[in-house]
Amino acid sequence: MNSISFKTVILIAVVLFSNLAFSQVKEVEALDSTKVRHINLGIKLGIPNLIGGSAEIVLPVLGNRIAPYFDYSGFSIDTDEISTSFSYLEYGSNLYFNQKGNGFFISLGQGKFNTELAFNALDFGNLLILSEPIFTDFNFNTTNIKLGLKSGGAFYFRFELGFGLAKIPDSVDFIATYGGITKSFSEELPPIPGISSSGILIGNIGFGFSF
Repeated sequence: MNSISFKTVILIAVVLFSNLAFSQVKEVEALDSTKVRHINLGIKLGIPNLIGGSAEIVLPVLGNRIAPYFDYSGFSIDTDEISTSFSYLEYGSNLYFNQKGNGFFISLGQGKFNTELAFNALDFGNLLILSEPIFTDFNFNTTNIKLGLKSGGAFYFRFELGFGLAKIPDSVDFIATYGGITKSFSEELPPIPGISSSGILIGNIGFGFSF
């Protein structure tokens, strides 16, 4: 009789301990799922970034909905007649729909395109042959509006789609001097992914780590 009672007590204790342990695990999982990770560092692939670095900080204001961000990338496009070096900087703020710093968000930011053009075949007349390229700059800014989605967890994925508003000319005008001859030029811009006369198309995927 005493043996049966002792086994019953042991069984009850095991069941209670199992229920308590299971409850603790569920609480930890629930806490981790609602944990706000305030720093996001990663990379983005797409237009106009091609590939670049990305940083975001989720501020503890308005229920963790405001998140300033900073993106940077650089790339080059070369042809026989022109070499083009780009750097793209974008900064602004994301507004998340929930209080976890992830999920759907809208974004408002400023994009800065800095472009160095190196012309290898300008016509100065008099049968002059260029022994070195002629350099000029072509820079413009955009106002970027985007809609995006970001996953939660320590490793995140991100998707963004939007448009950068700007008036972008089809050509670049500049004055160059070579061989004692100074001449005005108006050259067509090389094709740049996503860029039109009304602005730039924005579409990218990203991934990285959250802390």
